[in-house]
Amino acid sequence: MEEEKKYKILVVDDEDDLCEILKFNLETEGYQVITANSAEDALKLDIASFDLLLLDVMMGGMSGFAMAKQLKANPSTASVPIIFLTARDTENDTVTGFNLGADDYISKPFSLREVLVRVRAVLRRTSEHQGSEPAVLRYQGLEMNLDKKTVSIDGADVPFTKTEFELLHLLLEEKGRVFSRQELIDKVWPKDVLVLDRTVDVNITRLRKKIGRFAKCIVTRLGFGYYFDA
Repeated sequence: MEEEKKYKILVVDDEDDLCEILKFNLETEGYQVITANSAEDALKLDIASFDLLLLDVMMGGMSGFAMAKQLKANPSTASVPIIFLTARDTENDTVTGFNLGADDYISKPFSLREVLVRVRAVLRRTSEHQGSEPAVLRYQGLEMNLDKKTVSIDGADVPFTKTEFELLHLLLEEKGRVFSRQELIDKVWPKDVLVLDRTVDVNITRLRKKIGRFAKCIVTRLGFGYYFDA
């Protein structure tokens, strides 16, 4: 019988006590856990070797958001899942976190049970994603690397937000299928964030600008929604 994989988690928080509590409880669940008390210390580690990061937003020195932005810009660490931990529970922070590529967002104070449930869910989702989908989606000169979360047009990398990436992924993966705005909201945006139809339209407009000569492939079906016309 194949031995179950032991997931490796990095906890980054400037509160020593919280790091120790999370480390103890996660290790009790069978995870391998390393802790760091600052983003600067964490970045000295081999981030790509971890299966998940629990990352505090507000720390002395580099913030969790700044660290996440740096990781997502590096192809070797872009696909490492991130759960943000924060004492600031505002909609702007939540949206910022998800736009930076967060997989989940937990507000302090939290219950340890909630953390364990969220950790299990993200690890399950990301491992299923890696096992069931092709690493690359292509359409002519448009290429999406699903592992590295990068998009290139005719060989040149184009920076995408997480939302733009997920929208293009969905449309490109199911070419020809019309998605209503509500379907796009349900599949791309976090459940606890209020998203208006107008927000979808704005993101589609940005997406079209970024994919250059392929912009005409994202077609508006009036009264219904959007689809990728190959």
